[in-house]
Amino acid sequence: MTPAWLALPALALAALPAGLALANLRFFTRAPRPAPGTPPPGVSVLVPARDEAKVIGRLAAAVLANRDVDLELVVLDDDSRDDTARIITDLAAEDPRVRLVRGQPLPPGWCGKQHACFQLAQAARHDILLFLDADVTLESDAVARTVAFLDARGVDLASGFPHQETGCLLDWLLLPLIHFVLLGYLPLAIARSDNRPGLAAGCGQLFVTRREAYLRSGGHAAIKASLHDGIKLPRAYRAAGLSTDLFDAGDIARCRMYGTNREVVRGLGKNATEGIAAPGSILPFTLLLAGGQILPVMLLIRGLADGWDGWPAWGVAATLAAVFAAWLPRLLAVHRFGHSLSSALAHPLGVAVFLGIQWSALIRRTLGLQTSWRGRTLSPQ
Repeated sequence: MTPAWLALPALALAALPAGLALANLRFFTRAPRPAPGTPPPGVSVLVPARDEAKVIGRLAAAVLANRDVDLELVVLDDDSRDDTARIITDLAAEDPRVRLVRGQPLPPGWCGKQHACFQLAQAARHDILLFLDADVTLESDAVARTVAFLDARGVDLASGFPHQETGCLLDWLLLPLIHFVLLGYLPLAIARSDNRPGLAAGCGQLFVTRREAYLRSGGHAAIKASLHDGIKLPRAYRAAGLSTDLFDAGDIARCRMYGTNREVVRGLGKNATEGIAAPGSILPFTLLLAGGQILPVMLLIRGLADGWDGWPAWGVAATLAAVFAAWLPRLLAVHRFGHSLSSALAHPLGVAVFLGIQWSALIRRTLGLQTSWRGRTLSPQ
């Protein structure tokens, strides 16, 4: 008996993200350039830093090179054990736009990054707050264009998705899935018209907001125990009746999140149970991802091995259509976002490894096991 009967559900599960990704590309736009004659906005660029000596100098140089903005760069040293604080202190002696804030001890119940960002917001001098991860590098027009997006959309919180640089096997394989999951399973048009928190999304690497909205939402204090500000901060804003949006920041920002395969696994797993690996989400997402992205390839392999002997014509057609639909969003991302073609071709393997990390994270949480990051023990929600 052939498994042709699985071809139709596989096609349906593959067609959903393919069609949604095609529709979402219209709405996942880049940040506009400021209108000519626009007064330079005052922006506090806020960077939490813990053991970031390898990248903090590069980040600072890129931020300070930004034009058409009146900015300050505030870096919070979160009890670093390397030269992070010294590097920023030296920069502050040369450029009055740079300030170092010494982080306070981490209170019980707080995640380190949320506590650092909360302190940074309190230290900021400007009304516009741009939260930036230390491993992000900006183009010289990035800050002005990010603020221009916030103004053009008229929202309270905006988040940009930088281009993800890769340097090891697993980040090459897995990080492009950020765009695939975002564009394949979140209807951006509905998310913009419907302000329910469940439709909120963002990237914790780059957030911009105004002080009044930040205070109204509760800011990082509202998500103090979370390890996943990319999802949780936009949801906190929407829960407070505020609006959020997101944009493609790939042309103005790039990020190198991880350096080794081990860091990729630990990094993706540390906050997984607040996203796809949450108990209420992991089974539906496993069905969607495995059924729509892995099953079509398995059916194709089985069909070719059989020489399609005994397969009905509709089963062959549905299998081939499902394979095409499964790869379509990744091939579009190669063209639109400059993703690796070889990584896109390895898409089913990437999805399988990604799901393995999600299930591993949930099992660890269920067993009460903790993980660590940057020398701190973490307890995912």
